Amino acid sequence: MTSAPPAYNLFDEAWIPVRWVPHGETNDEAESTARPSAVGLRELLLRAHEIEQIEIANPPALSALYRVLYTITARVTGLDEAGPGDWSGRRLDLVAVGSFGEEQVATYVAPVHGRFGLFDPVRPFLQDPRLSEQCDPANTAGVDKLVTTRPSGNNHSWFVHVNSTAPELPTPAQAVLHLLVWHYYGPSGRCSSRTVGDIKDAGSKAGPLRSTLSYHPEGETLFESLLAGLPEPGRDIRREADLCPWEWEVLPDPVAAPPSLKGPCSALTARSQHALLLVPDATGAFVEDAFITWAYREKISREGDPYLIWQTSKEGNSYPRPADSHRALWRDLDALLLKDPAGSARPRRPEVFRTALDVSDELRVRALGFEQDGQAKDTQFVDAVTPPVLGLAEDREPTVAVEIGRLRVLGERYGSRLDRAAKKAWAAFTEAPKIRDCTWAVDAAARYWPAAEAEFWKRLGARDFDGAAVGFRILAEQAYDTVTHGALGTMRGSKACTKARIELYGGPVKAPARTGGTGGRTTSTEDT
Repeated sequence: MTSAPPAYNLFDEAWIPVRWVPHGETNDEAESTARPSAVGLRELLLRAHEIEQIEIANPPALSALYRVLYTITARVTGLDEAGPGDWSGRRLDLVAVGSFGEEQVATYVAPVHGRFGLFDPVRPFLQDPRLSEQCDPANTAGVDKLVTTRPSGNNHSWFVHVNSTAPELPTPAQAVLHLLVWHYYGPSGRCSSRTVGDIKDAGSKAGPLRSTLSYHPEGETLFESLLAGLPEPGRDIRREADLCPWEWEVLPDPVAAPPSLKGPCSALTARSQHALLLVPDATGAFVEDAFITWAYREKISREGDPYLIWQTSKEGNSYPRPADSHRALWRDLDALLLKDPAGSARPRRPEVFRTALDVSDELRVRALGFEQDGQAKDTQFVDAVTPPVLGLAEDREPTVAVEIGRLRVLGERYGSRLDRAAKKAWAAFTEAPKIRDCTWAVDAAARYWPAAEAEFWKRLGARDFDGAAVGFRILAEQAYDTVTHGALGTMRGSKACTKARIELYGGPVKAPARTGGTGGRTTSTEDT
């Protein structure tokens, strides 16, 4: 007789780590019990007004979970449809109430409760139970492949080294976070072979958020953050058509066209290109194996995600701003506050920020992402947060928002000039055949960008925008002089560094030739 699979329902089990809104020091044991370190989805919703934020240390997992929580919040509050009445007004009414109601939560949870069972034999949460038959059970992915911070196969070690012959089994709470990362940030390329009818394939497409940076409004409580992060649905959106994967009546055919996205809820949860199935151990305390393969043979468009900055390539194609662990969040701030920020890529601010300020003027921006390529290479997580700045958006503080954009342009201008100067000096000093990446450029960037970020926030805090060009220029000069100082003791080094230094001021330019003269003369250009 086959034993029943262990139960682990995400509404009931405590798997989401949280930080509670502080309310004074206490050593009371009852108070500690009432404010646990982790909660399930049901308690998360009911006590969202008491929770300051979710404390997941894995940024792509938090980005993915936010999207799931936004859809659940929309369902619970009825804000998944534009009507009845004014959508913004209904959301403001909820802000005034200050919490999600028990009846609201219970009404949504009751019919979908079983679909949030992580090991449910019929419809496990965001998994495909058919994989146990459609994939080779002797050639599973294994838990090292499931846990996205571990190396697997011939891939390089990233966060930790592992012993593939004796893998450390993740708990269900850990496994579900990596399940989410796979659905949103999974790689393209070869995966486990899956056979569906006459079709046998072992190639998957990249996840919808792979290599991107996602921007989320955050308030003083999780309740505010979830309401501020809701995308406004169009007038023609109907909840019975705009379905999340756990709301589908039947699982989709993998070789057919993917289910169409009929609104914000399906767009946030039904773009996955991967199919997974977790295998628990006999006790249900750990996940001992996993199937990971392709979900659809067709690529699902990721166009329109409301938490991404969308840019335009030289060819006219729209693409999301990629995650870059070397790029500080302040350099994206004007693209979040301005309707038409400067830049050849013509960035467009995330759509969610168009309405987020209706919830609160004191919203921060949380940037979550994963610097990675399209296939196997993972470089670094990206996680950054601003002070409460969304109240400075162009439609609220147009003058300040424009000045923020100007500060960003000036900061990047001198960063670019410093990079060029350092590379040019190094090439001349070492007699390299061409200008390219070098130690000086890396060292100069490590000195300049943190100082430039501090300069940016200092000027924004003081509303001091005059003379900003001089401020950034001085920082570039200091970084350049520091990294090139050791070469000044030689004739070749002194000549190379002195000549390249003009790049800090815009580089050499030819002045117009004077009539009757002997020709143009070389000068430098500088900001006014």
